[in-house]
Amino acid sequence: MAGQTLMAIAWPAFLAACLLEFLVFALVDPADLHLAGHALALPRQAVYALGFFGFWIVAVVCSATTALLMRTPAQVNEQPGPAGSWEVKEEG
Repeated sequence: MAGQTLMAIAWPAFLAACLLEFLVFALVDPADLHLAGHALALPRQAVYALGFFGFWIVAVVCSATTALLMRTPAQVNEQPGPAGSWEVKEEG
């Protein structure tokens, strides 16, 4: 189950990072980027890779936040039971 959840978060984030990479670097030349007034001393491929992984991290955080907010109250209130099984803790 955890593997499915991880892929449900990571795969759409990967696709979003691909799209953002395409859109941003179609308009921005990595050689024109500056940090604190100085040109970046990185090759273009390094800027592309760092940009992609930066976009992917942001998209993973967004997807994980959505997955967290989509949980039902019963899923939020699950407690570990005997022998590591999960069960819903009932109030009362």
